Amino acid sequence: MSTTPYLMNTLPAYKRELDTNDADTLGLCAADRVARVLALRENSGPTPLHSLQCLANEIRVTSLHVKDEGFRLGLGSFKALGGAYALMILVQEEASRRLNRAVAIEELMSEEVRAIASEMTFACATDGNHGRSVAQGAQLMGSRAVIFVHAGVSEARIEAIARFGAEIVRVHGSYDCSVEEATRVATEKGWTILSDTSWPGYEYIPGLVSQGYIAMVREILGELRYTPTHVFLQAGVGGMAAAVSGHLAVALGSKRPHVTVVEPKRAACLFESAKVGFPIKVGEGQPTVMAMLECYEPSKVAFRILERVADGFMTVDEEDAVDVMRRLASPAGDDPAIVSGESGGAGLAGVLSVVRDEALAKAIGLGIESRVLVINTEGATDPALYERIVGRSPLAVLMAK
Repeated sequence: MSTTPYLMNTLPAYKRELDTNDADTLGLCAADRVARVLALRENSGPTPLHSLQCLANEIRVTSLHVKDEGFRLGLGSFKALGGAYALMILVQEEASRRLNRAVAIEELMSEEVRAIASEMTFACATDGNHGRSVAQGAQLMGSRAVIFVHAGVSEARIEAIARFGAEIVRVHGSYDCSVEEATRVATEKGWTILSDTSWPGYEYIPGLVSQGYIAMVREILGELRYTPTHVFLQAGVGGMAAAVSGHLAVALGSKRPHVTVVEPKRAACLFESAKVGFPIKVGEGQPTVMAMLECYEPSKVAFRILERVADGFMTVDEEDAVDVMRRLASPAGDDPAIVSGESGGAGLAGVLSVVRDEALAKAIGLGIESRVLVINTEGATDPALYERIVGRSPLAVLMAK
């Protein structure tokens, strides 16, 4: 009998398909648009896809690949793809309205469009990475960014956001408190709320943020020789997990892999929502080391997608995340060293938890013929904290191999 906290998706097959709007948001045409916007940004090349064959042999699977988002657009996180992308699309749409004509993506950097962007203010709440993406996008377009940060965001992460010229507003309490405050202030002042989580009546913009993330999937599928059989995706509010699993479902259809959503046990809002069949807010307790995943209420859009295309939901302990950081920093054999932040390796932590539980591994078909994919969603976005946990600086880890 399985002892790992794991919840199988028991929805019947006819309810496991995306609705039309979500399929369009995360589909092939959307991926084309994302690529066109991404090409306008510096350092826009694909991030590394590492093969960890020694670790794959150890856990008795055919292959294990890690998509390393620690190198994404110079921001160190997959979220570099979402906030800035959504901001640029919103500028394009506003320019089209004001100029009374369709503005092409290739016109975004024109003086005419940037003049319109300069009159726009974007506000969001963040654990660190989303705010940095919005701030970078605002700087690129010449817009104003106001970023709301909660008490748990480290000074290093706040400084990284402020370096892009964003205004910082500090909020007492958790991430959810900062979302509420950002929404209140932005509504009062007529600013554009650029959140990566959704709520009733607010879905379009979070959908754009998630749409930006599908660039990762296109890169992965373009590089892998064989499609993965199992994908483990960490989640906070669920936007990244929904985007990746949703695009896999559209792109691969019946050949899509088994998808598991992984959360910290201390902030398992999707896991608990999946239990009852609708989004719920969970109680706030002791903070998790997986700070980028410390969310207590799921995105409504993300949950709608994940309840259809995710095959299972699970939680991992604090020590699991720390162990993965150290394991990736000091790999076995010829496996490359990977710098993974506290939240970055949570998907891999899920894999390692499942393979230790033979009954669960068998139940989800994870075994010797499996091809596993995980995403290192962030590098050392707080280098000092990383060094305290791993015992070496990020640079020292990368230089060692």
